Amino acid sequence: MSESAESKKCSRCGRFLPRTEFASNRAMRDGLQAYCRKCSAEYYRQRQEAQGRSVRVKVPVPRGFKRCPQCEQVKPHAEWERNRTSSDGWASYCRECRAHRNRVSYFQRKYGLSPAQLDSLIEQQQGLCCICCDAPAEHVDHCHETGRVRGVLCFSCNAGLGQFKDRPDNLRRAAAYLEGIVWKPTPETTGVYQQPS
Repeated sequence: MSESAESKKCSRCGRFLPRTEFASNRAMRDGLQAYCRKCSAEYYRQRQEAQGRSVRVKVPVPRGFKRCPQCEQVKPHAEWERNRTSSDGWASYCRECRAHRNRVSYFQRKYGLSPAQLDSLIEQQQGLCCICCDAPAEHVDHCHETGRVRGVLCFSCNAGLGQFKDRPDNLRRAAAYLEGIVWKPTPETTGVYQQPS
């Protein structure tokens, strides 16, 4: 075989390299890119930096491992979730970083709270639930009508407000019940009850 059939000259660096050093490009006559893989990567990096963007540095990773772009750690596949749509079959971020990103995204999308705002809200409450003042504040409480954030509660208090349907009159009656004031409506006519004052 001739040298041209086994190798190709890179238009950028001018070296003759094996054809495997060139990515495929069906638009070209020989079916390969004009630049070798190394020159293509360098050209791409220069273009991105000229536009003020940065390019991730390729880090060698052993087989059965993957590098997380957020924490920048190389972790085994056991610490990743499967993703059939990605090229390697694994999620883009490790489980820990993915959970953190999802949490940040959820609070931003649902309540309009950035991580700093949420931390500030919890700090104002000394890290405790606004209602029971015992348990750690972990669940954002908001008005279901206006969407306004009221505070950060523990799971039990937040669930309790939900069970009482966020109605202050129900909560007042529940408090009176706990204090020994039994609330019993007196029937006046069929289906009509008089509530105690």
